[in-house]
Amino acid sequence: MSLNETPRGIRVHLALFGKRNAGKSSVINAITGQETAIVSNVKGTTTDPVFKTMEILPIGPCVIIDTAGIDDVGELGELRLKKTLEVLDITDVALLIVDIQAGISDNDRFIIDTFKKKKKPLIVALNKSDTIENENKNEAQERIASLLQDELSTPVVAVSALKKLGIKELKNAIISVIPEDEDKFKIVGDLINPGDFVVLVTPIDKAAPKGRLILPQQQTIRDILESDAMAIVTKEYELRETLNYLAKKPKLVITDSQVFLKVAADTPKDILMTSFSILFARQKGDLTEFIKGAKAIETLKDGDKVLIAEGCTHHRQSDDIGSVKIPRWIRQRTGRQIEFEYSSGTTFTEDIKKYALIVHCGACMMNRTGMLSRVEQAKSLNVPIVNFGILIAYVQGLLPRALEPFPLAKMTLEGEL
Repeated sequence: MSLNETPRGIRVHLALFGKRNAGKSSVINAITGQETAIVSNVKGTTTDPVFKTMEILPIGPCVIIDTAGIDDVGELGELRLKKTLEVLDITDVALLIVDIQAGISDNDRFIIDTFKKKKKPLIVALNKSDTIENENKNEAQERIASLLQDELSTPVVAVSALKKLGIKELKNAIISVIPEDEDKFKIVGDLINPGDFVVLVTPIDKAAPKGRLILPQQQTIRDILESDAMAIVTKEYELRETLNYLAKKPKLVITDSQVFLKVAADTPKDILMTSFSILFARQKGDLTEFIKGAKAIETLKDGDKVLIAEGCTHHRQSDDIGSVKIPRWIRQRTGRQIEFEYSSGTTFTEDIKKYALIVHCGACMMNRTGMLSRVEQAKSLNVPIVNFGILIAYVQGLLPRALEPFPLAKMTLEGEL
């Protein structure tokens, strides 16, 4: 991925739900202006959720998610429905596609009620509006949409994916409900000023991808540049020399969590230091909740289950951070016989209550909506959750220093909040 490409994790996630043959795939093609999804008269053409990243004018960078029919039947249908419902947690804006002739079904109402409970924006698109047999089609469509909007208390737009009617109005409706948060994408920009130096420590080891930096490093560099500051990238064994060469003291040193100890030793105390993972915990998750999760390590007992959760799938190295290093550090810190379980990708866990602690990755491939959903699920069941970087800093005794750029978070660690 290039520095100019919008990462999937910070794109608006636009998911389409609806019964089989309501025209979800056709609406996707109409919105995007291209044959993005397969269209067929055969019910159930879309099986597992399909993710497509693209730029849609005038909405902007998006991830379009096409899901299986919410009325799918049989044992396989139940599995498809389960996958469809998992998409709810990562959805920023939902489109419920309804055949205007069939009207709203119980399946549709279930989706509407679910999104209302989650307080997420939902738009109902009445598709196949061209099939209405009435002398004044436009008036009839508007009347049906208006009555339904009053009944459901949610935006309703009449469209025809086949005739490309109402698509502009649908896009405008999407734009109107996209959650506005100007600071949503800030990683480090609010901590620095124009002209500041920021030193990034990026180890190049066997786990590092060939020919490029990992996504959190790329995104952090981009945020620094957009803040009119200067990014200086170095490896951990060259940090001390790098700092000595600089005529101006850097505002901040940001390190990969796995070399925290080395970087802390080589960074003067009067220079702020933190990690990529802690920055992403703040940007995409709940920093305060993660700090509480780190402190919960001290209460672990023999036989407790700990879930190591990652938001993506990747090839595991022999000394993998999630499956090897973190379990080792937790066992060393607690001296307890802990049982570890693992999840990766879009599937989180169905039974959060059985875990004494959840340790989550930095979520660089997830959107903020998806990560916060996981945090809220854990929080609602009183299960502590922490991310990789905060846990590493905690077990190595470096968390107080790594939180110095965030005074309120540090107060949480020290028990003052």
